Amino acid sequence: MGTVGAGTDEIAGERGQLINVAYRLLGSVTEAEDAVQDAYARWYGLSRSQQEEILSPGAWLTTVTSRICLDLLGSARARRERYVGAWLPEPLPDRTEWNHAGGADPTGPAGPADPADQIVLDESVAMAFLVVLESLTPAERVAFVLHDVFRYPFAEIADVLGRTPAAGKQLAASARRRVSVARAPVTATGQADVVRHVKEAWETKDIAALVGLLNPAAVMTADGGGMAGTVLRPVEGGARIAQYMVAIADKAPGLELLERSVNGVPGLVAQRAGVVVTVASFDVSDGHVTRIWVVRNPEKLRSW
Repeated sequence: MGTVGAGTDEIAGERGQLINVAYRLLGSVTEAEDAVQDAYARWYGLSRSQQEEILSPGAWLTTVTSRICLDLLGSARARRERYVGAWLPEPLPDRTEWNHAGGADPTGPAGPADPADQIVLDESVAMAFLVVLESLTPAERVAFVLHDVFRYPFAEIADVLGRTPAAGKQLAASARRRVSVARAPVTATGQADVVRHVKEAWETKDIAALVGLLNPAAVMTADGGGMAGTVLRPVEGGARIAQYMVAIADKAPGLELLERSVNGVPGLVAQRAGVVVTVASFDVSDGHVTRIWVVRNPEKLRSW
């Protein structure tokens, strides 16, 4: 939190927290960056006397950023109804592999534009968690993320939502019940082993091995956004997913599979001629893959 008369460096120092909040609320790095930049623009649009009246600039910026995200979440629902195929959150690479050339303008008042150094990769950005957050209403998502992930008090959350603290608490509780179905991921080591075996079976086009690694009720969801070829509806069943994966391998000569961290969890990345064309996230339970999320929309792969 800031203090009365906070300086430019201190204000810029809030950017990391704001990016973390906005990404978890929106599931998009680009939209999170835009929301934070908008909040900073509003701060610098205040007169000096107005800024000095704000006791906690950090809290003010968080409130404004969260309100912007709340508005974006409302309009996003309509946009995603027109989206071609399934919409998935934007996958995040490990910060050591971030495509720095794809960042926004680093000269803005908010400081360096590269969010790779800002977003904390923990369980609250795992793809399984973000996908469940997509099922919440905008108000539920804001109340839950701000309180359960970032520990903001309901008095501050009420200011964001324009509701009473009691209403905010009720929204967070409702969201918590729905999010509780998202099981915590297995250990990174356990998941890495399963993902490695999936990679090996895919490369050798071993359908039987793939079927053995997939839960019989597994579901694969792909996001091409109408800009990259992929299935428009989820593929259900381990056997069908295995057959689909092998069919893709037959049609994609020269595709190279790499084991990479995706949102802080072991996943796979497919490259062609050194360019990332697909990022796959996995949910693993009892040694078997239960969910696969495949992002092929090139607009969501810029950071890769």
